[in-house]
Formats: sequence, C-alpha cells, structure tokens
Amino acid sequence: MVMPNFETLRRQFYADGVIKLPGAIKQTQLDQARHCYDWSLANPGPHGKGGGFLGGGKKTFEDKSNPGALAVYHSFLQDGPLAPLAARLWGSDDIWFMYEQVFRKWGACRRTPWHQDSSYLAVDGDHLIVFWFSFAPVPKSEALEFVRGSHRRPLYNGSTFNLDDPTEPLYTQGDMPRLPDIDGAPEDWDIVQWAVEPGDVIAFHPAVLHGGAATTDTTVGAQRETLSLRFFGTDATYAARPGPCGPRIAGLHESLNHGDPFRHPAFMKIG
Repeated sequence: MVMPNFETLRRQFYADGVIKLPGAIKQTQLDQARHCYDWSLANPGPHGKGGGFLGGGKKTFEDKSNPGALAVYHSFLQDGPLAPLAARLWGSDDIWFMYEQVFRKWGACRRTPWHQDSSYLAVDGDHLIVFWFSFAPVPKSEALEFVRGSHRRPLYNGSTFNLDDPTEPLYTQGDMPRLPDIDGAPEDWDIVQWAVEPGDVIAFHPAVLHGGAATTDTTVGAQRETLSLRFFGTDATYAARPGPCGPRIAGLHESLNHGDPFRHPAFMKIG
C-alpha cells in the first residue's frame, strides 16, 4: 500500500471526516475478513434482517452488533491493519472495537438516505472511526457519498428512512435539528465519493453526513457485499440521545451517564 504521509492523512481526516485508503487490506487479510463476513451471513444475529431500508432488490441483508461475532472476528480485529490505521489517524494507541455491520445488496436497490451514524449512537468524540470496504469492485456511481467536513457541523436528528420523506425525524423529543434535504440541492454541499476495489478502505467519522447510492442490475454481478467495522479511542464519551439508540450492548446505557468515558467490558480492547 502506497500511502501519503500520515501527518497529512491525520489532518485530512480531522478536517474532512472521510478519506480513502487505497490497498489498505492485503489479499490474505481480505480473505480473513471474507470468512468473517460469510459467517455473519450464515449466522444472523438478533438485529439481522432482509429488505428494510435497503428496499427492493433480489436479495438484501443487513446485520450489526451480533453477540456471536466477536469470537469469529477476533483474529482479524487483533492482527489486521485497521486498528493500527485508526491509532495513527488519531495519534492514540488505545483502541477498542465497537461492533461490526454487514450489508448485502443484490439487484437494483434504492439509495440509502442521507444520515449521520452518530445520531443513532450514544457516543461522541474525535476518536471514532468507521472502516468500510467491499469484497468486489464498486463503481463511483454506486459508491457511498459523503458531505466533507459535516462532522464538524450540527448533529442532526436521525432519519426514519421513510421512502416518501427521507428527512423525517427519528426522535420526537429533544432539540436536534431536522436533516437537510441534500438531494434537493446537492450543489450546495461538498459531496465526495470514490470508486473502490477490493482491499481499498473508506475511513469516516460516524458524524459525517453520508448516504449510499442506489445499485442497479447493470453492473457485473449486480451485487454489493460490504463490511463496516467501528472502533473508538480514548477521548470517546457517552452521549445521551433523545430516545433509544445504540450500541445495542446489554447494560451499557444503564451503567453510563452523559459525558462519562465510553467504556464497557463488552468492548474488546485491541492489542
């Protein structure tokens, strides 16, 4: 992997909230990640579901925070390249794994509406990162889209992923502003997206506004299988939201108050 100077990458990630890391995962490591992904498909957790906000499609599936996944993913998380990348981007050595999220889209599927993951998660801080990668090439036209620098702007109310109104607020209480209609005036937003090849990684802060472009039946295989892995570091703090939110860890929300260090025995420390 040929990578720019990490001081440059660190500044870019801090300012933009999203970067592409070409070839960050070697083929042997990608094979290991694929084993984890295939296990997730074959062993859905309590949050696994087909269809949902992915909509349509011949076969769609999404799962996250499967209690059984940690034992299967353990070696890749501990020995793989992602946690060291997070450490260098943050300038911190203490890294914890939060949870995995798997996606499968086959055939033509609707786009994923614009949102910020942080709206659904009870955690704030600079030391937060999502690593997203695909097991097959994804053309730019079907790639994730991000509003550069939006993690430094307000945290918006979550989307209900209502097909008729993607900005419909998730929380009915609190003062989180409603999501803007980005698709209504995309020229007003600094939107970036990249085509990816297997081994490429998109790293983003969960507070960045992002959405997923629609998939079609015209691409080779008409299939997108992707894995997201989430990590946090030392400055992450518990952040109460106006309603129920993740991570879906038993006892987490009962044991922490707003502003407490974001820690729980269920989160595996890397290293």
